[in-house]
Amino acid sequence: MIKTFIASFAFLFAGLAHAAPTPVVDVADLVEKEGPAVVNISTTTLIPHGVKGMPFPMPGDDEMFDFFRKFFPPGSGNPQQPMPKEVPAHSAGSGFIVSSDGYILTNAHVVDGADEVEVKLIDKRKFTAKVVGSDERTDVALIKIKANKLPVVNMGDPNRLRVGEAVVAIGSPFGFENSVTSGIVSAKGRSLPDENYVPFIQTDVAINPGNSGGPLFNMKGEVVGINSQIYSRSGGYQGVSFAIPIDVAMDVAEQIKTVGKVSRGWLGVAIQEVTADLAESFGLSRPAGALISQVQDDSPAQKGGLQVSDIILRFDGKPVENSGDLPRVVGAIKPGSKVPVQVWRKGALKELTVALGAMPNEDNGGPTSVKSGKASKGGLILSELSAEQKKALDVSSGVLVEGSSGDALRAGIREGDVILAVNNASVKSVDEFRRLIQDVPKGKSAAILIRRGEGTIYIPLKISSDE
Repeated sequence: MIKTFIASFAFLFAGLAHAAPTPVVDVADLVEKEGPAVVNISTTTLIPHGVKGMPFPMPGDDEMFDFFRKFFPPGSGNPQQPMPKEVPAHSAGSGFIVSSDGYILTNAHVVDGADEVEVKLIDKRKFTAKVVGSDERTDVALIKIKANKLPVVNMGDPNRLRVGEAVVAIGSPFGFENSVTSGIVSAKGRSLPDENYVPFIQTDVAINPGNSGGPLFNMKGEVVGINSQIYSRSGGYQGVSFAIPIDVAMDVAEQIKTVGKVSRGWLGVAIQEVTADLAESFGLSRPAGALISQVQDDSPAQKGGLQVSDIILRFDGKPVENSGDLPRVVGAIKPGSKVPVQVWRKGALKELTVALGAMPNEDNGGPTSVKSGKASKGGLILSELSAEQKKALDVSSGVLVEGSSGDALRAGIREGDVILAVNNASVKSVDEFRRLIQDVPKGKSAAILIRRGEGTIYIPLKISSDE
């Protein structure tokens, strides 16, 4: 389960501190030492019958029925047997243990929307995992299993990686568990389309579906990245793979674990690359920085005095060589921080100070939310509403539906709905919704007040299971 361009284009846990490991130069030694901390992740998602390419012909599809009759002729089964309303879809990925009490890092796209997540260790033990939270912007998820005294990986510094340095990946490509591949670092700090907040590590390590979420090791046996994406015209490995630097991933995991959400700094500008021609026209000695093409109204940038045609050369003391550097630098800073900004304006350097805001959510105008991961009783994956979202919706409380399956899907509750109340009891948080829905017995219905678009509607949610 690996993201491809054709498909879509520091957190320190207790006990994580280790002495610097003895350098390892042999891949076999590295795998023998670090392999036990790498896990296989299997997910199960209930898919409504007949959608997303599930191989069940819909009534009226004569050609498909003819095709299926060749393999399931009359009399081979019960023709009166009703088709299931939902069918399980299985997928696989990888992960690695970052604390001995069961916290595991993987990719968000490995576990997003899953109804069940199973973790298998190298010693064949299996555990059902809880999704603590996930962050789509960085494609990082933190999951937890109930176990102790587990082997853990050692963390490295991806900033010290050199292009050409040897690296090793361990994962489960195509379900082949604990597979090892090796290669070199091809480039650092890569910006990918729609992935502005991660300075990807590019490698030529063979990565395929199922490697997602697995570790990328340097030759000291330290994790330097999480294998996440490949460039491919076929869906398989073609020599260009990308990993999320481990310092970025651990910072996200720390926020998920301790705060329950991921916050990023927000500036409020549209930028473009400074070409050689633009540099000459603006009087710069060389092409560098991020050229501001738009400043949003009432944004931190506007309040801080930034203007259209300014070229940002340094932000919070860090050089901005390319426009792609700026979103990563800004996003890594805590909202509310006051940071120095150096700009090139009308042929001269100018120093400004900007107080950053919180990163708006691309879909609904509020800060990035962290999904609750595991579906609640009734089949809903929910997240908290931010203050900005409440203001935009003109509501004082409620929770956002991030995913719908099972009972909720059958009832007609869908992603993007806002749940305001359960049986006339106002819902102020995800935990409160879980408590209210838990009181609804199997076979009974709860009246769910939904905000959808500009209106509200009650939807009866019938509970079919005590789980």
